[in-house]
Amino acid sequence: MAVEQGKVLVTGASGYIAGFVIKALVREGWPVRGTIRSLARADEVRATLGLPDLELVACDLMRDDGWAEAMDGISHVQHIASPIPAGEPKDPDELIVPAREGALRALRFAHAAGVKRVVMTSSMAAIAYGHGEARAPLTESDWSNLQSLEAYAYIKSKTLAERAARDWMAANGAPMEYVSINPAAVLGPVLGPDFSTSLEVVKKLMDGALPGLPNLGFGVVDVRDVADLHVLAMITPGLDGERFIAQGRFMWMREVAQVLKDGLGSQARRVPTRGLPDWLMKLLANFDPTVKMVVPELGRRREASAAHALDRLGWRTRDERETILDCARSLIGKGLVKA
Repeated sequence: MAVEQGKVLVTGASGYIAGFVIKALVREGWPVRGTIRSLARADEVRATLGLPDLELVACDLMRDDGWAEAMDGISHVQHIASPIPAGEPKDPDELIVPAREGALRALRFAHAAGVKRVVMTSSMAAIAYGHGEARAPLTESDWSNLQSLEAYAYIKSKTLAERAARDWMAANGAPMEYVSINPAAVLGPVLGPDFSTSLEVVKKLMDGALPGLPNLGFGVVDVRDVADLHVLAMITPGLDGERFIAQGRFMWMREVAQVLKDGLGSQARRVPTRGLPDWLMKLLANFDPTVKMVVPELGRRREASAAHALDRLGWRTRDERETILDCARSLIGKGLVKA
């Protein structure tokens, strides 16, 4: 399964998933170069990752500047950079254009530099939406229906970016290879204050921001397992064109709350125990952009199967309770939540 080691470019090095991918690659002995939008943050990013010698370069998803230099001497690319909103933007193109153009820019410059394989972080957002009511577990063959009312801006951005990447690869990509990873709600420990929007669920439960438990659920996956899957997708031969769902068990908010209560005792005293009616969530959405984004998810169960990653790569997810508790303890330890 081993491949000859070159150097890996990881885009969006300041991001949540990217940080763990970088640490996993370094642990496996790979030389890594990371991209960030501004080198003004370079020392902060290195300190957060605990990698004082990490090579960082400046690249923007919407500009060609710096990309050729970033790809120089690179054998593999982990393209993770993509805009993630705190709320629904007024113009969907604020997310769609940089996600799509950034993916195409990374592929073009990687191909020109002779990169062997690009692993791109997509999302379950590109798979799980617009399929109507409950159905059999979703697989890698499914794509979100962008004509659906469920397809808000983030859903469109991830779907259109992956579609565009695959279309470009089909027309222009050979001999370079392409693999996508499609994670569900990524939880787990944090390295610093720049973490995924998906962690807001645990943060809001822990700090008492929600007066009750909304009728919401999501597939859970640990950021450390997602990082491992990115590395496996990079080094395993014969994966060109593959797509891998990264999701463990689907959990309702009430189940997440119970894990926190059982595992943290008095530190979880602000975690609510009563349900929150749908009508109240819709009212809260007028004041909280994060809540507004999830209102269409009330009562929706989205099951997905990661069997392909298990069968093809031997990838497994850790126990969701461990993921949730490590997330909460880490938020407390970093001072991001007051216990």
